[in-house]
This record gives sequence, C-alpha cells and structure tokens, in this order.
Amino acid sequence: MKSILLIGLGRFGRHIAIKLNEMGHEIMAIDTDEQRVNDTLPIVTSALIGDSTNPDFLSSLGVRNFDACIVAIGDDFQNSLETASLLKELGARRVVARASTDVQEKFLLRNGADEVVYPEKQLAAWTAIRCTMDHITDYFELDGDNSIVELTIPEKWHTKSILDLDIRRKYNINILGIRKNGCLDLNVPPETVLSSGETILVLGPRTAIQKCFHIS
Repeated sequence: MKSILLIGLGRFGRHIAIKLNEMGHEIMAIDTDEQRVNDTLPIVTSALIGDSTNPDFLSSLGVRNFDACIVAIGDDFQNSLETASLLKELGARRVVARASTDVQEKFLLRNGADEVVYPEKQLAAWTAIRCTMDHITDYFELDGDNSIVELTIPEKWHTKSILDLDIRRKYNINILGIRKNGCLDLNVPPETVLSSGETILVLGPRTAIQKCFHIS
C-alpha cells in the first residue's frame, strides 16, 4: 500500500482516485472546489479544500511523506506548473503531472515533474493502433520500440504448444500470459497448448510483433 497526494479532482483526477481506492492505496485529495472535494470523500482516505499554488498550504501537507504526488489539474496549466514546481521544491519524492499539449509536457518536465501523463496523446496512439491492427484487444507502449500487446491467437496456432511455435527465437517475442474466459494466467510454461477463444499477452519490438502476427 502506498500513500498518494492527489491534486485536482476533475474528471481525470476523480478516475485516478477511484482506481487508487480499488488498489487499496491511501489517498489525500486536494481541490479548490468544495463540491468536488465532498463528492470524492467516500473514495479517498482524506480530502481538503485548498490552493496547491500556495506554498504555506502545500508545505502543511508534508509532501515529503507521500510516495507519489499526482498533479491532475486539467483546466489551468499555470496552476499545474506552479504546483509541480512547488512540490519538487518542498522535497516531494515523485511528482507525476498531467499535460494537454506537447509544450505543456516539456515545461512540466523542466519544472518539477518527474513524469508526465498526456492522456489525449496516449489515447490517440492506442486508438490508432486498435483501429488499424487486426486482432489486437489491448496495447501498451513501453518505449519507442517495444510494446506489450494482447491479441487473439491466430487460427494456425490452435492446438500447438508455445515450444512448437518457438516465436521467441524466430521473432524475439515473449509470451507473458494467456487470457481465457476473462482470467489472465501468467504461468505459461513452454508445454502450454494454445486454443481458440483465448488471447495472448506478448512483449517485444513493435516491428517484430507486426511481422509475427502479419499486422499491417
């Protein structure tokens, strides 16, 4: 369980709070809007009304004690930038901030943010891939070259074992897991036989995955 400071409780921030709550983490939530704070109280450990650009207020929260500080302010970039900068000045261990443009992403990384989340850009890439690559059900880009992809098992692979297919040697791709009936099994020995109705989770260079699964 980790301790998270979440600043900004708009739609994006609230979805983060919901997921963090499901994962069992401790969450202190901050927003200037009283209604947003009240609406979020049932799903966080504690919530306060306050201005995150106020150094005294932010300092009073003890930001050094949190495992991560998430700046989810989406409607005021100046406030987001000031908050990220103040958090780092106050000794925050890890600052994750939201960006809405490439320029914002660059400024945040230069002014306090350790990581930047750019939902529109990331979702756009995911949507483009989902719409143009057949058989893909989920996709996560690790860096510019490597990805984790979940896709349906090709028909010609049915009844064959992972050992028989030997895709690690042939394509430099690793099978991480198999999903069947909604359940993901990460224990996949080489003797595992693949069948219809399953999807596989694979890790490897994007070009290798495209070649292996004949994805255009």
